Amino acid sequence: MDAMCYSNDARPPLPPIQGGSTDEDGLILTSADGTRFGAYAARAGTPTGAGVVVIPDPRGLHPFYKELVRRFAETGIDGIAIDYLARTAGLGDRPEGFDFMTHIRQTTPEQVAADVRAGVDYLRSAAGGSVASVFTVGFCFGGAQSWRQSAAQPGLAGAIGFYGRPAVVRDVIPQMKAPLLLLIAGEDAATPREEFVRFEQELTQAGVPHNQVVYDGAPHSFFDRKFDQHKAASEDAWRQMLEFIKQHTRQPARA
Repeated sequence: MDAMCYSNDARPPLPPIQGGSTDEDGLILTSADGTRFGAYAARAGTPTGAGVVVIPDPRGLHPFYKELVRRFAETGIDGIAIDYLARTAGLGDRPEGFDFMTHIRQTTPEQVAADVRAGVDYLRSAAGGSVASVFTVGFCFGGAQSWRQSAAQPGLAGAIGFYGRPAVVRDVIPQMKAPLLLLIAGEDAATPREEFVRFEQELTQAGVPHNQVVYDGAPHSFFDRKFDQHKAASEDAWRQMLEFIKQHTRQPARA
């Protein structure tokens, strides 16, 4: 299982284009099974018609992901980050050293998909921006879960994942419909490079639209503003995400 992605002092790199956003903290969403879980949303000041559901690492809604949602909003992309561990870990912040593995072992892909669907529904609602094209963006455990949404979410525009493990995704490749963007750390200790070579071959054979970008020399969790040595990789990852989202956004911004 992947190690914890981001510490409390981690911050996402800045996007290449910045505008305005409005925040909406302290949201509580309800999943299909009645689970109440925390979320954090931000609306774009100048919307593009695209939105993202951010699937964090198991720490949930810590500062990295709240800022990331705001950064997406500054690029014109409405966003919401969800906390998928509420069934066992409860609501609220989680400290450094949180025993995430105990909760991950109790978390099923179906539960994550149900929580993501609540986030998708929020973005498609008037409160969330009436978003036309919804994408998922995930990190670490959430990266693989993001790719899985290609098979789980009707009408999803695309699924983006950082540092995900192909072994967690392989069983749903035949059901995938939405295109994938795979942003891979070339020196990810959690997953051998060969696994991603095999994964890309399997996606190609199944006819799943995808783009894989490997950042040579970059470690797991390289997408972090404090890593000056990986600034170029982080900047390119932003470009890759924004271009992917622009390419697969189906409708113009709302009036």
